Amino acid sequence: MKIKNEVITANTIGIGGHVRPDGDCVGACMALYRYLCKVYPEKRVDVFLEQPPGVFSCIGGIEDICTDFRTDVEAYDVFIALDTVKERLGGAERLFDQAAKTINIDHHISNSGCGDVNYVDAGASSTSELVYEVLDEEELDAEIAKAVYVGIIHDTGVLRYSNTTPRTLEIAARLISFGFDFSELVEKTFYEKTYVQNLLLGRALLESIQFMGGKCVVSGLGKKTLDFYHADSKDLDGIVSQLNQTAGVECAIFMYQTGVLEYKVSLRSKGNVDVSRIAVFFGGGGHVRAAGCTMSGTFHDVVNNLSLHIEKQMKEAGIL
Repeated sequence: MKIKNEVITANTIGIGGHVRPDGDCVGACMALYRYLCKVYPEKRVDVFLEQPPGVFSCIGGIEDICTDFRTDVEAYDVFIALDTVKERLGGAERLFDQAAKTINIDHHISNSGCGDVNYVDAGASSTSELVYEVLDEEELDAEIAKAVYVGIIHDTGVLRYSNTTPRTLEIAARLISFGFDFSELVEKTFYEKTYVQNLLLGRALLESIQFMGGKCVVSGLGKKTLDFYHADSKDLDGIVSQLNQTAGVECAIFMYQTGVLEYKVSLRSKGNVDVSRIAVFFGGGGHVRAAGCTMSGTFHDVVNNLSLHIEKQMKEAGIL
């Protein structure tokens, strides 16, 4: 699929990604937005996302994002959902539903496709990689390449995770040939943390608990803690991945309180546990090694409910 062919007759195009956008979501949306604005300057192109973390301000045009989801377009000719199913588009879901034509590009194994046109490939490293595939390379520029690169490095752990394929590396090599400072980009958007982020990471690690013979680790932060540090979800990026690096751990759980008896849960696995199956069971989704969901109950209720599924898979894999 080439995106130019899918939107050639459209006068208005909307682009949206999932709530609490991460690096892949932001990179994919901004790359596609900049590309369509470049190749079709006569068309109206709007991009809708919740306010991205400040580290992504290095992506050109990010100030164009409609974070309030307001538009004077009655119905877009085409609306493109990236890195998500339509139910997680947040304020953009109604725009997707009202569009004359819908396109869904995603790499989550839990997504069966929600558009009139679907490009869903769970074997891809990231949605940004799939966005690269639907663009015409000769029409890329340094800013578009930078946005795609940001998305790829964030969903592959800077090309370290097992979802990194030879094709991923080939694309990354082509992207950095555009001449942007990829080393600084990695440092600023992936590794660099604020003081508050480091404090929260420290709290999460200090209060973590290993169980199932050390093969599972869990940690959580309550609303009072988040309020004390004046923190939000953007300050919690990377905690679950750090927990998953614990020696001997096969599955990591990190959760933070979002309301009364409500937690946002992130799951990570080293491969023997398919956390996407668990997340889908509880109404979420994701990948085999990285997934998430929202759950109700006390901290211990949530841990106990998740543990039943994790333990079952570990026994099936013969590691427990």
